Amino acid sequence: MENANEDRTPPDSVETSDDVKKYCVQQREALPGEPICIECGRFGEYICDETDDDICSLECKQKLLLRIKQPKLPTELPPHLVRLPATDECVYVQDGIAKSETRSLTTNQTEAIRAKFEIVVRGNGVPPVPPPVLSFAHCDLPHKLLQNIESAGYEIPTPVQMQAIPAALKGQSLLVSAETGSGKTASYLIPIVSYCANFRKEAVAVTNLKKPLVMVLTPTRELCIQVEEQAKVLGKGLPFKTALVVGGDAMPKQIHRVQTGIEMIVGTPGRLIDLLTKYEIELDSISVLVIDEVDCMLQKGFREQVMQIYRALSQPQVLLYSATVPVEVEKMASSLAKDVNIITVGKINKPNQAVKQVVIWVESTRKKKKLFDILTSRQHFKPPAIVFVGSRLGADLLSEAITLTTGLKSLAIHGEKSMKERREALNLFMLGEIPVVVATGILGRGIDLLLVRQVIVFDMPNSIKEYVHQIGRASRMGVEGSSILFVNEENRNLFPELIGILKSSGAAIPREITNPRHSAAASLPSNRGNRKRKAKY
Repeated sequence: MENANEDRTPPDSVETSDDVKKYCVQQREALPGEPICIECGRFGEYICDETDDDICSLECKQKLLLRIKQPKLPTELPPHLVRLPATDECVYVQDGIAKSETRSLTTNQTEAIRAKFEIVVRGNGVPPVPPPVLSFAHCDLPHKLLQNIESAGYEIPTPVQMQAIPAALKGQSLLVSAETGSGKTASYLIPIVSYCANFRKEAVAVTNLKKPLVMVLTPTRELCIQVEEQAKVLGKGLPFKTALVVGGDAMPKQIHRVQTGIEMIVGTPGRLIDLLTKYEIELDSISVLVIDEVDCMLQKGFREQVMQIYRALSQPQVLLYSATVPVEVEKMASSLAKDVNIITVGKINKPNQAVKQVVIWVESTRKKKKLFDILTSRQHFKPPAIVFVGSRLGADLLSEAITLTTGLKSLAIHGEKSMKERREALNLFMLGEIPVVVATGILGRGIDLLLVRQVIVFDMPNSIKEYVHQIGRASRMGVEGSSILFVNEENRNLFPELIGILKSSGAAIPREITNPRHSAAASLPSNRGNRKRKAKY
């Protein structure tokens, strides 16, 4: 890529290819008179060498090239046929809806596609789960939504999207499990935006038109913010407005937003309970309920809040999502909706295969020293990185210690921080200004941290499924990442499950966790000098 300001910049100060921004979030906003990125509107610092358009980063260059190379749907509303290359499909627009005419998949073709992408469908729903789709254009989505999907950089559906989107569009209640970073959020947002846009178009004369139609529940404020932002991208230009209802922000502002007329509420259970009990907000129009990270949301603590909200609704379509779905969650799902269909993609309750796992045996007293060694190693440290700890106080103390000892800028993110502090810390991290964030499990669920390729689990969580979610932050959409886990005798109760996880991923297993006698001896102070093995990386 060339520099868009090369006529105003001395040759010796032009950035080299090594300095080119990788992601648009790393680029600043454009100042008056400066070139603007054709994809995202930020500072168009570079010129695409293939199109001569102003772009801000390699990410936007890739989006631009994907967009211009993809076959375009017609922009006019009257029916107009476009034949997609190498398929028997014919796409046309009618009444604002992109429709697809193609031969229906046979039973054998459906089974072959599901086998190829490790899609398993269970349930006795009526009608049965429809076949997977190989293109977003197969789904009869609003034309504008298809354009938004394309602009957002989605080229073809991921496996979970292939199966979940057509099933959700049919109004079926689903329990969906797929690995972290597989595109689960878009797999429920796309049918939701389509449903809301079509409903508003068909119900112009209906009174109480602007009551909310959809509710999305997630366990953390950060995940709510991310879901709402992604929904806004997909719903741009359509009759689709959202309201964010989370703690940490002023309730009157959130209530006003809901009362002005919206299609979707995204919130955490606690704040939504406040909304239901303290304000006259009617939810009788909610016809779709999404519970993201459902295994976490139906555990003790969240469960009663979720059920209280569910009882306030009138038999909505229920969409339940997570990367880990224990048997008890399947039982709970059947109590929330009749005829729930279960869709699993990939290996159930297993970590993302794109994440390379390294497990190191480290005594508790030496964990900080080992962490500092990794963070100061050019070979082993791959910023930006997340360090997961078990407590809020531990996050603050370790973050300060990292900065003081290694000189690396570090910030802590946990539940006692204000929303303003958490947003600022996350923004600085995503912009690349902070190489290390120390976080509790608040960042372990569902958050798309696209820049992150390394996760260090400093404190092993209380369950293997939380470990699976945490290391999943190191890979999104199949991009390779790495994780480092510190273990010692304190985590012994999790060793059997951890060994199974490591074996399934082909990761090396430290001798200490497979040999109870050795690990027990390693924990005795009197034997440390003679028997403790030096941790290897």
